[in-house]
Amino acid sequence: MKTIYLAGGCFWGTQRFFDQFRGVVSTEVGYANGKTDHPSYEQVRYENTGHAETVKIQFDDTVISVEKLLEYYFLAIDPLAVNHQGEDFGTQYRTGIYYEDPSLLPVIERVCAVKEQELGQKLAVEVSPLENFWRAEEYHQDYLVKNPGGYCHIPTRLFHLEEKD
Repeated sequence: MKTIYLAGGCFWGTQRFFDQFRGVVSTEVGYANGKTDHPSYEQVRYENTGHAETVKIQFDDTVISVEKLLEYYFLAIDPLAVNHQGEDFGTQYRTGIYYEDPSLLPVIERVCAVKEQELGQKLAVEVSPLENFWRAEEYHQDYLVKNPGGYCHIPTRLFHLEEKD
């Protein structure tokens, strides 16, 4: 079992997007790499805490690889957008790939380098070790499952790329 943390704009859609893939064992939305302990959504939104809305993804790497997760990640984000995705603007909506296990870094760097070469531009995706992760309030967990008509910057067609057994 491995864990990666992906910030892809609003965490509602990012969580819903990754929940569809075989090998993804669990997801949890929260706030990563900020300067406030146990921030609330209101603090992250209005008080410049430095956190990014992030999804913690636990996955079975014998079923889905880090490379494949990142390949999917780049389908769901605009990797050139600085501090926004879709209609959401602010540093909390920045894109980022965070890791606890340093053995993931070479893979992350390789996938990002390929994407940069493909696009011919430097990515606006932050890559760094996870400094902290605080679980978001319960109403944010699985938000788009509980509220299927809720706002999301990710096109709904991308929620049906793969269905788990």
